[in-house]
Amino acid sequence: MKKQYLIFTLLFSFLASASLAQKRYIDPIYSDADIEVTSDVKYATNISFLLSKFSNQAQVIGDLTAIKTALATGQPIPKAYFDPRDASSDIKVENLNMDVYRAKSDVDSKTDRPVVIYLHTGNFLPPVINGSPCGVKTDSSAIVLCTEWAKRGYVAVSMEYRGGWNPLAGSEEERKGQLLNAVYRAIHDVKQGVSVIRSEAAGSNTYGIDASNITLYGEGTGGYVALGYLTLDKYPEMELPKFINPLSNKSYIDTAQVGLIDGSRGLLNLYQSPKTDVTVQAVVNAGGALADTSWLNAGDAPMITFQAVRDPFAPFNEGIVVVPTTNGNVVEVQGANLFIQKANAIGNNDAIKNMPADDEYNKKARSHYGNTLDYIYPAPGDKMTINNDVEHLFPIIRPITDDLYNNRSGPWQWWDPESPYATAEVSPDNLPGVTVHMASLPGNPDMGPEKGRTFIDTIMGYMCPRIAVINGDYTVDQLSVNDKLPSNAAHIYPNPAMNEITISVDNQFNVQSIRLMDITGREVKNITANNIVRINVSDLQSGYYMINIQTSEGLISSKLIKE
Repeated sequence: MKKQYLIFTLLFSFLASASLAQKRYIDPIYSDADIEVTSDVKYATNISFLLSKFSNQAQVIGDLTAIKTALATGQPIPKAYFDPRDASSDIKVENLNMDVYRAKSDVDSKTDRPVVIYLHTGNFLPPVINGSPCGVKTDSSAIVLCTEWAKRGYVAVSMEYRGGWNPLAGSEEERKGQLLNAVYRAIHDVKQGVSVIRSEAAGSNTYGIDASNITLYGEGTGGYVALGYLTLDKYPEMELPKFINPLSNKSYIDTAQVGLIDGSRGLLNLYQSPKTDVTVQAVVNAGGALADTSWLNAGDAPMITFQAVRDPFAPFNEGIVVVPTTNGNVVEVQGANLFIQKANAIGNNDAIKNMPADDEYNKKARSHYGNTLDYIYPAPGDKMTINNDVEHLFPIIRPITDDLYNNRSGPWQWWDPESPYATAEVSPDNLPGVTVHMASLPGNPDMGPEKGRTFIDTIMGYMCPRIAVINGDYTVDQLSVNDKLPSNAAHIYPNPAMNEITISVDNQFNVQSIRLMDITGREVKNITANNIVRINVSDLQSGYYMINIQTSEGLISSKLIKE
């Protein structure tokens, strides 16, 4: 018996020491097996611009009248409007869904978990049509990112939004107008999603969330949507010269057709005004760009960004958005090197100033600031300088390729080469037998789970401490507090315990939180406490636990035996 106890104690000591540095919302505290996913939760229904036809005005008006009448009278929208094969209607609608990732309730009893909403890439078109095997809420990177956030204690939501436009349109004006409207509609969709999440949290709170702490994370196209969501708040912002159709001398965004900025009204729109406040607390961009830095104003939420410096589809400084499917020009935008610089200058990122200098991710990002690099264009001597004052930008530097459009934009992405999306045939330059996988590989030639996860580890390591500070879970100073204080600075009694324990901490220490960890290193209780607190442990199984008491002066760790 003594031998068994010794082995058990040694194992516990090892696991406990390994978990001392773990911080909820920053480090993984749960395993993959602890995470559950609720798939295809419907959050909205609206007109499909991918499937609808708009040529017959009389038919369009008749369809819209029937759909809106059904909604106004509380009736379901007739099935014919959902079925693209049904020729009786020209207007089609689609349901928009989200997948919710969270730690299971038997391992995490918290009901105030912050939320990260993931917006996928895809050029506002479905996979294959968009020229890529990626572009849905279940992309490989989406699943891993959402799982990793959930393992850190967040509730992660992978959210669909509408696509639909014609990248083969005959003129730049048509392409530009259609793409700008696609972004605008996607912003409306995400606002509805945020409203639904907040409304659900205020009611049954099925997912155990804190609806006051929501972060938008956009990847590629989703990055454009997330940045637009944060910064587009006044109609005159849509009337900048580059957003004016030269044929009509009006904005490409016709609010009478597609609705107001809040997402309501509009002939071709089914949404009402959001039922709740839809502001978010932070935005993270991975591979997108901002429509215009003039949209960015003091008081906007903090921004964090990951950007491949040589991304051919989202300029690092300022440049023309290029359509990946055709390499056609669309509209001039500003990249991470500029919008993060402005966000810092106007104080929007003050909450995350002075992140720890000894953090490896911070050191890596900062090592690139001020550096001048060869850029992606073929002109001799073409250079790109990373600005000095771009804290919260993590520049990603990948090798230059010979072909401009084969430079890498999303190294965190990968796909299954045998999936239906990847094996579908395309015919660039009329070459038969070319699959989507083959056509996509030059831009990410060493793609795969190992490389993708490596970049996702970097995203987590750089993003999560910043989000935790923004959400108020930690101060910047606390991120560097790793000192372990003597265990006798805290008194725990009774120990062993059956039903309740009292923890008393010396008054010289400022207690911030108390965490109980089981033998696997899994958190079983997390308490915001004072220097004296009573904790009910009757619901815990018999065994050995570690109590980690975080103070502003350091960490106090002690063992607990539950009888």
